[in-house]
Amino acid sequence: MKVNAPAMDLHNVSARQLAALIKSRQASAREVAGAFLDRIEALNPTYNAIVSLLPRAQIMAQADAADGAVARGDAIGPLHGLPMAVKDTADTAGILSTYGSPIFASNVPKTDGLVVARQRAAGAIFIGKTNVPEFGLGSHSFNPVFGATGNAWNPAFTAGGSSGGAACAISLRMLPFADGSDLGGSLRNPAAYNNILGFRPSHGRVPHWPRTETFMDQLVTEGPLARSADDLSLLLAVQAGYDARVPLSLADATPDWHDELDFDLSGQRIAWLGDLGGHLPFEPGILDLCQTALAQFTEAGLTVEPLAPAFDWPALWRAFVVLRQFGIGNSFAAAFETPATRALMKPELQWEIEQSRSLTVANLQAALNTRTAWYDTVLKLFSQYDFLALPTAQVFPFPIEQRWPETIAGRQMDSYHRWMEVVVPGTLSGCPVISLPAGFSPGGLPMGVQIIGKPRGDLAVLQLTKCHEKLMKFLELQPPVRDRI
Repeated sequence: MKVNAPAMDLHNVSARQLAALIKSRQASAREVAGAFLDRIEALNPTYNAIVSLLPRAQIMAQADAADGAVARGDAIGPLHGLPMAVKDTADTAGILSTYGSPIFASNVPKTDGLVVARQRAAGAIFIGKTNVPEFGLGSHSFNPVFGATGNAWNPAFTAGGSSGGAACAISLRMLPFADGSDLGGSLRNPAAYNNILGFRPSHGRVPHWPRTETFMDQLVTEGPLARSADDLSLLLAVQAGYDARVPLSLADATPDWHDELDFDLSGQRIAWLGDLGGHLPFEPGILDLCQTALAQFTEAGLTVEPLAPAFDWPALWRAFVVLRQFGIGNSFAAAFETPATRALMKPELQWEIEQSRSLTVANLQAALNTRTAWYDTVLKLFSQYDFLALPTAQVFPFPIEQRWPETIAGRQMDSYHRWMEVVVPGTLSGCPVISLPAGFSPGGLPMGVQIIGKPRGDLAVLQLTKCHEKLMKFLELQPPVRDRI
């Protein structure tokens, strides 16, 4: 017999707790789905985080089926009965998957992407998709199909991107957690902008499929967003694992690290890279905010030391741009050749493809050499330090009607993504990187700090995240939405 649901707001309960409540029949999947759908119905019209939402009756039918499996004593997966909305850049069978592009405004895939399939097999209930920028390009989630996603803390500002819809929905308790992906900060930037956690795992930890280039698809990775290290660990364990279709995926298994997150980190060292020795411009207040947050780790026995490593930072940016353009140009070449589909592409995508066509072998060689030199530098840094730290973004969330910041601290940005250059060291390292909440601007908008871990040191990064949760209470704060529900 089912026990009455606990006297708590289910939308505030962690994903791991919800899964346990459903498994033990202390709460039903129907009750859990209803709690989140009520939040979506109240808040989503204002924030536009969830798109392609399935009819309530269809979602409830999935929930009832999940409850039936529990009642029969069937074997169930770790995400059994948990409502999830999949990032709209990921193929999801039977659900409209537009990639934020009018080219795919009616696209309903017949098969799931790899990570989506793993989440489905683990028992997740898919309720819809989360909003993204067109084809995931840019750290501002707006597109001509669904419009823009507002920041969870003030919908007049951007939620970031490209996993902006997911981050906003998690922060507003419209979802317990969500999947996302990251090339140029797409898990990290929206997490920072919405005061949650966004984890870019080690390269190969979470296989990315369908993929565009078998052996060159090394910049994009999928990963989890959540409100706790424990929930990140739960979802990561489902997403991760070798797949032969992705030959560079890691062969070693990634367990659920639930029991290993509480760990004594005393004596470990964090290198604060700040503005990379003056290379990066920042909106006033961000550097101080991140330094203040990092200083709290000293209470757990860690040390934080400023460091300005010597490196050719302009060359690192150029390497990122070249490798990014190489991948994008390859993915969209055919569509670009067709005038009808080219006309439906946003200017930033057309610019990327045009730039890719001027690349030479020498450009690619230089980019790969620079990336290798940066990795060698990272290894030397990790011989002295356990973690590297940088701000997650160079500006606080900006007005939602703005396409992208054109200047920072008086310095002109020369592309639509130059304002996010601070994420490049993490991406090109291939190391695990997380965005941790760091506080708020004077106007009440969130910011985060990036933590880069050692190669394949995903567990250590999650342990530091758990330490952050215990020391700092940012994740317990909720957006000011009382006037909207």
